[in-house]
Amino acid sequence: DAGSLKKLSVDLADSVPESAVGRKDSWSLGDGQPPEDLDKQIETPPLSTLLIEKPQTTSINVGDASFIAKVEAKDLLRKPTIKWFKGKWMDLASKTGKHLQLKESFDRFTKIHTFEMHFIKAKADYSGNYRCEVTYKDKFDSCSFDFEVKVPEAAQNIDIRSAFKRTDGQEDAGELDFSGLLKHNSEPKQEEVPEVDVWEILKNARPDQYEKIAFMYGITDLRGLLKRLKKTKKEEKKSEFAKKLEPAYQVDKGGKIRLVVELADPTVELKWYKNGQEIRPTPYIFEHKGTQRIMVINNCSKNDDAAYSVRAGDEKCSTELFVKLPVNIVKELEPVNTTVNERIELECEVSEEGAQVRLKNGVEVQTGARSRYRIKSEGTKHLLIIDDATREDSGTYSLMATGGTSQAKVKVDKPLKIIQDLSDITIRLGQPLKLHCEISPGNVPGRWYRNGQAIQAIERINILQRANHRLEIESSVIADAGDYTFVPEGYTQKLSAHVHIIPPRVHLDRLNFPDNTVTIVAGNKLRLEVPISGEPAPRVVWMKGERVILDTGSRVRAETFPDHTSLTIDITEREDTGNYKIVLQNEAGEDSAIVKVKVVIPDPPEAPLVTEVGGDWCFMSWSPPHYDGGSPILGYFIERKKKQSSRWMRLNFDLCKETTFEPKKMIEGVPYEVRIFAVNAIGVSKPSEPSKSFVPLVTSEPTMLVVDEVTDTTVTMKWRPPDTIGAAGLDGYMLEWCLEGDEWIPANKELVEKTKYTITGLPTEGKILVRVMAINAAGASQPRTTQHAILVKEVVAPKIRVPRHLKQTYIRKVGEAVNLVVPFVGKPRPKVTWLKEEQIVEPSQVSIRNTDCDSIFFIRKAERKHSGKYQMSVQVEKHVDTAILDIQIVLPGPPQAVKIDEVWGVNVALDWTPPKDNGNAPITGYTIQKADKKTMQEWYTCIEHYHRTCITIPDLVVGNEYFFRVYSENMCGLSESATVTKDSALIVKELNLKIPDYNEYDFTEAPKFTQPLINTFAVAGYNTRLNCSVRANPRPKVMWMKNKIIILDDPRYRMFSNQGVCTLEIRKPSPYDGGVYTCKAINDLGEAQVECKLEVKGMNFSDLLHRGVPLHLIDKFMNESKLPEPEKK
Repeated sequence: DAGSLKKLSVDLADSVPESAVGRKDSWSLGDGQPPEDLDKQIETPPLSTLLIEKPQTTSINVGDASFIAKVEAKDLLRKPTIKWFKGKWMDLASKTGKHLQLKESFDRFTKIHTFEMHFIKAKADYSGNYRCEVTYKDKFDSCSFDFEVKVPEAAQNIDIRSAFKRTDGQEDAGELDFSGLLKHNSEPKQEEVPEVDVWEILKNARPDQYEKIAFMYGITDLRGLLKRLKKTKKEEKKSEFAKKLEPAYQVDKGGKIRLVVELADPTVELKWYKNGQEIRPTPYIFEHKGTQRIMVINNCSKNDDAAYSVRAGDEKCSTELFVKLPVNIVKELEPVNTTVNERIELECEVSEEGAQVRLKNGVEVQTGARSRYRIKSEGTKHLLIIDDATREDSGTYSLMATGGTSQAKVKVDKPLKIIQDLSDITIRLGQPLKLHCEISPGNVPGRWYRNGQAIQAIERINILQRANHRLEIESSVIADAGDYTFVPEGYTQKLSAHVHIIPPRVHLDRLNFPDNTVTIVAGNKLRLEVPISGEPAPRVVWMKGERVILDTGSRVRAETFPDHTSLTIDITEREDTGNYKIVLQNEAGEDSAIVKVKVVIPDPPEAPLVTEVGGDWCFMSWSPPHYDGGSPILGYFIERKKKQSSRWMRLNFDLCKETTFEPKKMIEGVPYEVRIFAVNAIGVSKPSEPSKSFVPLVTSEPTMLVVDEVTDTTVTMKWRPPDTIGAAGLDGYMLEWCLEGDEWIPANKELVEKTKYTITGLPTEGKILVRVMAINAAGASQPRTTQHAILVKEVVAPKIRVPRHLKQTYIRKVGEAVNLVVPFVGKPRPKVTWLKEEQIVEPSQVSIRNTDCDSIFFIRKAERKHSGKYQMSVQVEKHVDTAILDIQIVLPGPPQAVKIDEVWGVNVALDWTPPKDNGNAPITGYTIQKADKKTMQEWYTCIEHYHRTCITIPDLVVGNEYFFRVYSENMCGLSESATVTKDSALIVKELNLKIPDYNEYDFTEAPKFTQPLINTFAVAGYNTRLNCSVRANPRPKVMWMKNKIIILDDPRYRMFSNQGVCTLEIRKPSPYDGGVYTCKAINDLGEAQVECKLEVKGMNFSDLLHRGVPLHLIDKFMNESKLPEPEKK
């Protein structure tokens, strides 16, 4: 029945499969789907197309089983990731072992990945629901399947004695699993159940009686019996729960759930946990009813989806709560109108992907191979497809989900036969309009529509419904144009046609102008006639831009005739170029067209440039016009006039082919202007803009304008005379200055004859521009301006004044402070930079403080790494001065490899190698110490300032055992540590040995200087030393002489001699102390001498004052440093 009400219902599967309900926290192959749910197939909607072969549900007896999944890798760049799960989230990758194996393989020819899961000797507790998930980048696919392991029913009565009997020839039956006793016995005949309970006897017997009891009852496998007995003797602990929680609970979102346990002892303390965390009373409700303990959760949300547990005493039971989200309908069902034998598709979209949908039409729609109804699921979309619809399929279909319901009406009609369809019509305005069609059956009434609006029969419109259907309109109007539709009653089919009424039209195609463009030479007359059509006669409007062209115009006018319209321009001009729009309007509509008019004439050239001016001539140039009017430029006309006059005079009567020209015969001192005309085959262009005025023979601009000197308020400029001076001569120069961006200000009131001038009264630190002009009777020349702005600020080039003691290597010991003051000059305040090895000195290593006149370099505690060459740079604007300071931080390292070469008598011979690190200064000697092994804390110095690397230590105590150590020494002192001998030297009692005779070596030597004196420059008032070294044996007598005169008992001189090093110290020398100094060494074998030149430079008053010395000290120093006046004869 077409009017009957049919329903389509949708049941959405739980988001959590039933098989996952039994999951526990610790994995076991027995935790799976309950037995009663094994036959339920869980449908998983296809998430993607990764899996081409999915694991299938399998049911086996106890034994091996395999599951295979295949993935096609043609479009994959790398291997996909696969995971095997049992239940909801139990990952099997960590459970592989003896009974579970996971394998992977790849076929290079078929490009297929194969993933396998093997169960070996599967047990009954392996049964359950499993899931395979495959992921690759943003793609995901999964498949669920069931695995059932069937176990035959165990025999009810088993003889324990026969179970533990050994078979003939079998050494050991091994450990027996009690579950193995329950397996089906394949022998058809079983022994009778014994009357005696051997287990009870064994449990109550002593261990020493086990063998006797086994022999008595014929049990031969005593070892297996004892193992089984050990397991069964464990006492089972009494449970605290009379009734535990169910394995899992399920509730809809927003619903209510009650978790109930029953206690064996109501007094036991009970605690509830959620995901391992103890639950607080809020927002949960706890109830006590006798021995029952109830936790109530109202208005369940997604946060309540968790694992719950309850602890009674030491016992704990767990469960899981799954909160189902409501499935909402995202896309409603839409009504369908169709005819018999057509295809019907009802589509809906729900919010939950992968939901199982069952559709019902009144009752459940039967789907199958022979059914016309098919259900198709594509993610969240679900479709009901009806092939070859019949009229019985009409009705109301409903879709029901947990979150709502959607309904749609389906109407199936008989097919309508169209004998003659409506056809499109084009008519003129005012002509009659007739539409007709023919259908079968012909007695079916219908309605007419125009543009979706129903048409009613009126005086002008006639509607006829007979064997065929007609619509007639006597006189058409513009409103009758549109889309007409005839709809038979009771049918969904429609008949349509379009009615078009001809509007007015502009016929530009009859003009035969390319691109509708009319080209005309400027100055000619233009008459343009354009054909038009339209009924009634249209109204014509000509427009150029927003301006309407009237028929009463003088030079430009428009005229309209029945079949055409015209545009007339008497004398065309360049401004007439443009687009002209024609607009036609009448009752049938309107039409428009655009005609392009192009008036050709060359553009005027740009204003000419006068680049050179002579005595009575000038040189000018220009650029060709941007537009040549469609014809090449043939040449140019040049005109000239005086600036005060308005009369132009042509300079050439023959066309100038070039873009340069040289006018002549001009009057000196009179300003002129010139202009250009361009000429082509069309005509002469308009004149160019006049050039800038110029005066012949004024003078050229001055040259070489430079800055000579700058102070804080003045700037001195210098320049050279002009290269070209006019006939009027040169009267002088005028200077002007301005701040950047301001107006020019005269610098001198009267003309300056010299080529140097000082501008005064300038703002300090301001940036100015300066220009100078040459003046004569014809006027001022072009100005010569400085290229860059001048900073009004006195600049003194920087200069570093390095102190004398820093010009040589500055040496300090490790740990000493380094404090250097380096003065400099420069204005404004210079920028000081310190570099070491081309890197900026780190402030953490060296403290640097800069002032206006000096820079202080300070190291609080010097280290070896501070040694090196430091570059000091002082910069003032573009002026830079640099100085190099060589700082050497010295500290010698200890000698290397001190060893005992020989021990004889009370003597020990030592040998060592020089230190690897000399501490940035030559090694001057060594210090050797000894210590008795008994008192290693006390070291005694044997010798100091020793120069060689080997020595013999005499006079040691017999019976003592000695260690030795050696310090290295340079100009800064001893090394921080010493090198100790590894071995000790034992002085034993001298034996009576025959000592061979040796020839005594002659160590006598005449004096010889190993280090000569060096010419030295000293500063008056500062102590200075002269050093040299001499070698001689016996020890020589050393004398010092100045200018060949021996120095004796003079308090200004101090003489030292240590280990052959001779030193002469001159205290506070004056220029008088300069001269030639000689050191002479004499012994019995001869003599030797060396000499050097000493020059003492005095310091003047300004040098001392610049160094910051107080005035009273300067006065004292100047008085002391004065030379004694010679006696007058």
